[in-house]
Amino acid sequence: MTPLKNRFAQFEKSTRGFWGVQKKTLFSWLLFDFANTSFSVMMVTFAFPLYFKNVICEGEPRGDALWGASLGISMLIVAVISPVLGAAADFSGRRKRFLFVFTLFSVVATALLGLTGPGMVVIAVVLFVVANAGFEGGLVFYDAYLPEIASERSIGRVSGYGFAMGYLGALAILLLLFPLLKEGIVIENMQNVTLSFFLVALFFAVFAAPLFFVLRDEKKTAVNMHFVGRSIREVKYTISHIMSYPDLARFLLAFFFYNDAILTIIGFSSIYAQNTLGFTSGELIIFFMVVQTTAIFGSVIFGVITDKIGPKRTIVLTLIIWCVVIMMAIATTDKLFFYYTGLLAGMSMGSSKAASRSMMARLTPPKHVTEFFGFYDGTFGKASAIAGPVIFGVISSLAGDQRIALASLLLFFVIGLFLILGVRSRAAYANDAAMVDGGDYL
Repeated sequence: MTPLKNRFAQFEKSTRGFWGVQKKTLFSWLLFDFANTSFSVMMVTFAFPLYFKNVICEGEPRGDALWGASLGISMLIVAVISPVLGAAADFSGRRKRFLFVFTLFSVVATALLGLTGPGMVVIAVVLFVVANAGFEGGLVFYDAYLPEIASERSIGRVSGYGFAMGYLGALAILLLLFPLLKEGIVIENMQNVTLSFFLVALFFAVFAAPLFFVLRDEKKTAVNMHFVGRSIREVKYTISHIMSYPDLARFLLAFFFYNDAILTIIGFSSIYAQNTLGFTSGELIIFFMVVQTTAIFGSVIFGVITDKIGPKRTIVLTLIIWCVVIMMAIATTDKLFFYYTGLLAGMSMGSSKAASRSMMARLTPPKHVTEFFGFYDGTFGKASAIAGPVIFGVISSLAGDQRIALASLLLFFVIGLFLILGVRSRAAYANDAAMVDGGDYL
């Protein structure tokens, strides 16, 4: 063997295990998105909102208010605890353990929702709050792995792949549960509906499991009360100094507004389609399948676009698309046109989230990655989900027309668009960051 071939053989041997580990880690990370989006589409967007109003609340008008309150409470919990737990995960190096606990709470509570029935309002609200807080809280730790898994050049693409896998999981669970739900989410079909909740929990658990076998914690130190106090002090420090990073602060504020509108659309889409446009349960399943399909392609395509033109320009493009979606949804009077609206919404839904996650990853200092993602996913992301549903519900109630409430969301997108336009390029931002904390952002 020639010296050149010998060196190449040694290099290949030494890197074979590394690339195998990297591929397994990436695939298991993507598979987790495949798993948890089944919860999102079934328990937040489609089946459980209708089950909660039609069956648990027995069709009473208070169902809308209680549903909005359940969403708001679960998001408020995550908004409050995420920054502290994010800092705790950074200090302890036990990010995987936090992710596992939140995932376990979500899976178990989802399964227990399969035992709820008519009149069990309080129990259903408590279980849903636990399930959704577990799901949303886990995303803080899950998203924080992105800068470690992807290189800077591929971070937009990998983020897009993650959302694409998520929507593929949503499509898979809808196909799987179609036979159980096609007869309607009503009391007469309650047994099949509750069985579907058990299957969602099982789906979530099975496909999330590989991530916990592949990932390894750093195990820097044990968690104790002194440690928690240190985490709280670190969060206070972050809040007091976040304005030292004007572009990060501006991006987070922009994200607060446009994510508010996106989450409100997701949370009330099934109720809007059924109440305003008269969709049946079977038609809704088909509609959401269409939305998930375009979301898959949108996430992948815009993930590549993000790496080409940058996350800021991609976010601006998707926000313009969202404004068009809102105007189309308001103007539509028939179901067929609403399908076209869903196609466009699906394309922009995953892409806007993927580009936002890429933007946050690029602006986040490495040593505070989980804590800052706690602010991104928790404080700003979840707090926006508190305001949106409440405002939508109040306007809908006062105006007596969901179309007017939907039109109000345009304001949130416009504000978000205005703010994101003022965020400077990463190069300019990095110079400011270097002066603040010695170059953590470089």
